Amino acid sequence: MAAEIHQRPQTRKPVLLNKIEGFQDVVNTAVIIPKEDGVISVSQDRTIRVWLKRDSGQYWPSVFHTMPVACSCMSFNPETRRISVGLENGTCSLCALLIVSCLLFVLAHQGGVTVVLFVLEMEWILSTGQDKSFTWHCSESGQQLGTYRTTAWVSGLQFDVETRHAFVGDHSGQVTILKLEQDNCSLVTTFKGHTGNVTALCWDPVQRVLFSGSSDHSIIMWDIGGRKGTAIELQGHNDKVQGLCYAPHTRQLISCGSDGGIVIWNMDVTRQETPEWLDSDSCQKCEQPFFWNFKQMWDSKKIGLRQHHCRKCGQAVCGKCSSKRSTIPLMGFEFEVRVCDSCHDSITDEERAPTATFHDSKHSIIHMQYEPTRGWLLTSGTDKIIRVSTCSHSVVSALFAKETELI
Repeated sequence: MAAEIHQRPQTRKPVLLNKIEGFQDVVNTAVIIPKEDGVISVSQDRTIRVWLKRDSGQYWPSVFHTMPVACSCMSFNPETRRISVGLENGTCSLCALLIVSCLLFVLAHQGGVTVVLFVLEMEWILSTGQDKSFTWHCSESGQQLGTYRTTAWVSGLQFDVETRHAFVGDHSGQVTILKLEQDNCSLVTTFKGHTGNVTALCWDPVQRVLFSGSSDHSIIMWDIGGRKGTAIELQGHNDKVQGLCYAPHTRQLISCGSDGGIVIWNMDVTRQETPEWLDSDSCQKCEQPFFWNFKQMWDSKKIGLRQHHCRKCGQAVCGKCSSKRSTIPLMGFEFEVRVCDSCHDSITDEERAPTATFHDSKHSIIHMQYEPTRGWLLTSGTDKIIRVSTCSHSVVSALFAKETELI
């Protein structure tokens, strides 16, 4: 079913702390350097840049390195101060921060690298690619330790160090959980709840919850640790979900869309699963036949009606019996959705209270990162600009600061 376009609740415009410009092409990934006034970026223009804040308050590219081909993704390990870079030709590179010298090159994929992660505890480089594969290599020798073929182009990757579980999301909408060993892996399970591509994954190792974002505009919270198969949907975007970050100290999920919308979800509430949609040949409220129910249409001499579903109870209903709309935030519906008349009357004002706040970043977002120690939120967009906003530690949604133009 095609995603509906909803009117977004009133948005707040975050005021920027810093804006970094000067790129020749799109910035695919950027990260904040913890405990320093610095930002690392990789771009389609083949560059790795380290931006450091000067006394003037402006950020300048203090370190600049050009790679052989375009950089598609990157991750940074603050303990080793090493940058892991994925390239469009399938290569993964491990670089030192201060001089951006390449310590290791590994040809990991036959297509562009989509995600790259460095796992210090195992000395592994994990990567996914457009060649429908997930691989892991030794970061010291560069030797390939293992590979796993997926059903579609892989676009999301997270790793749990304690259990050695890798979470792999792909363009079929499926998430695969793998148990990694030194030289092999085993399939734990797969699950699918999205109708579009999986575009982002975020793992919370404390609550043992996995969040997945998709091109179908939705987010699903998978309760891995609860072992009950609970999947909670969050509907707050009108476009593809581009990034997910979790703030554990406030139990808030931050999501961003390609339309520039940033949603901050309060996850410290008891949320409910959305019901399964029920099948019926007639309205489960007024018993009028649906348009394919020829026998009942003939017997009752009535024209068949179009089928709808109530988002709260899941019953199959006609348009007349579901003429009202309502938000159901505890079910993840921050936009007004179709509900049957009886459910609409049963929803209280307290149940309609929003559990998310909405913000407009004013640029089409490609990548997002949240730095919890200072509460900084970084976004990079198709406008070739990196924006850094500051968030309060008590309430992540309180975005404030003054704007500074940066060279």
